[in-house]
Amino acid sequence: MPVVWSIDPDEELMTAVATAEVTRADLEAFFEETTAARVAPYRKLFDAVAMETAMESDDMLALGVRMQGLHEPGGEMGPLAIVLPLHMMERVRRLLGILAVARRPMRVFTNVEDARVWLKRPRRSGNGRRKRHQAE
Repeated sequence: MPVVWSIDPDEELMTAVATAEVTRADLEAFFEETTAARVAPYRKLFDAVAMETAMESDDMLALGVRMQGLHEPGGEMGPLAIVLPLHMMERVRRLLGILAVARRPMRVFTNVEDARVWLKRPRRSGNGRRKRHQAE
């Protein structure tokens, strides 16, 4: 499978690694699996450094709309760090724009270590106090 993911419940972290050729169907299957696993409140690292894709902008737009629909109203969304190679940035620009609308911290990186450091930073709760991300 081109997208392999795992959960570390102690760290409240979901890590996904996309390698080789990734299709829209692969990402839709990934969304189904992670939705069933209820990882929305977890911190998420999506490593796509080794990913290739022939998806067109219409596929990316459809995936973005699908991901937007996965956000539960009032539900907590954990921070999302996406790691992309520079040559993929333009191709996924629209998708990233759709993801940025979600009420959660999100950032794009070009290397995994910077993404991990960012995800480990404490977040501010809605009342302005710092808190560590809590699972359901």
